[in-house]
Amino acid sequence: MKPVFVGKTRPMTEADLDAVVAMAEASPTAPHWARAAYEQATHSDSTPARIALVAETDAGALAGFAVASLVPPEAELESIVAAAALQRRGVGRALVEALRDTLRRRGVRVLHLEVRASNEAALSLYAVTGFAESGIRPRYYADPIEDSVLLSLDLG
Repeated sequence: MKPVFVGKTRPMTEADLDAVVAMAEASPTAPHWARAAYEQATHSDSTPARIALVAETDAGALAGFAVASLVPPEAELESIVAAAALQRRGVGRALVEALRDTLRRRGVRVLHLEVRASNEAALSLYAVTGFAESGIRPRYYADPIEDSVLLSLDLG
């Protein structure tokens, strides 16, 4: 059994951007945004407003990141990525829990996301963290053509 992630989550800063972009580019399931998009997510005055968090190991290495856009009382999880060497060790769960707490403080009541129907690892993470299926978008993704599963998390 792989060890469970031990580390911390914190807001993403501009100093994290090179590592964040590299991590996203190395992930076949992550959106491959331009560096400027991640940079904008670190600014409190971005439009739409965004929450950008990173997880880091006790040694200070970047373990993962998450970005959500806010339109209170709702938010959308736009991207969540764990470093390849730390996948399935709790990094994603730690990021979802930190994001949930941050969004609640910002007045968000529901967190939405969409994911490829074939992304079993992500679907497993979302199920464990309390997301429920709210719909399907047939043939939403291209290359390959695939359905999108819509999920929502009630933040109360």
